[in-house]
Amino acid sequence: MVTRHLPRKRFGQHFLADKGVIDQIVREIAPRPGQPMVEIGPGLAALTQPLVERLGTLTVIELDRDLAARLRQRPQLKVIESDVLKVDFAALAVELGATRLRVVGNLPYNISSPILFHLLQYVGQVEDQHFMLQKEVVDRMVAAPATSDYGRLSVMLQWRYAMENVLFVPPQSFEPPPRVDSAVVRMVPYEAPEAVDEKLLSEMVQVAFSQRRKILRNTLGKWLEAKGYGGAFDVQRRAEEVPVAEYLAVARSLS
Repeated sequence: MVTRHLPRKRFGQHFLADKGVIDQIVREIAPRPGQPMVEIGPGLAALTQPLVERLGTLTVIELDRDLAARLRQRPQLKVIESDVLKVDFAALAVELGATRLRVVGNLPYNISSPILFHLLQYVGQVEDQHFMLQKEVVDRMVAAPATSDYGRLSVMLQWRYAMENVLFVPPQSFEPPPRVDSAVVRMVPYEAPEAVDEKLLSEMVQVAFSQRRKILRNTLGKWLEAKGYGGAFDVQRRAEEVPVAEYLAVARSLS
């Protein structure tokens, strides 16, 4: 007899339970037989089951050892019991004999941004990503310049991915219900992204948004001066007013 799994707060566990929403997510992912797919945080396998039925096999990454033990009872699953932040997706692609992986998951909301930045390192090994996230995070990911949601996450992810908010998911779709709305985002890596030094870009954007309400003269302006930047850049703006392409152009000229 399988005992009932109680959601653990330390893992940020909220299990998707609405079958209609699950069906919609699967339609958006559109899995096809034989595709190399990795699911992060499969939990009670609500999404795992319909995915593996269509794929044939599925690799899952689960930190909770009790859930990992349950998942191992399913022969079609390759279970990696690990913190996803420690998983080398390039090595995993090689292990699975794949050029690129499709990555999906209902990400723990308490560490969703670190997971997104971790995966950014392996964007070359990714075909696409579909993630359930807090709606507020998805809004920031897809935000346009000159809006309050536009920030460091927007710039760093829009540099490498075309992104789309594909589905709104209300709290009652989960057990237990979170206190926030959720959404599903589709992330497709650009085939030929702007070639810039990622570390330099990240540092620059972090400096720019460190005091987002102030004009850039006293933050990014001083940083650019220290780097010996001699190009034209209007520092009489706030960080949120600068488009992604302009951040990339400055980073490219510096590197």
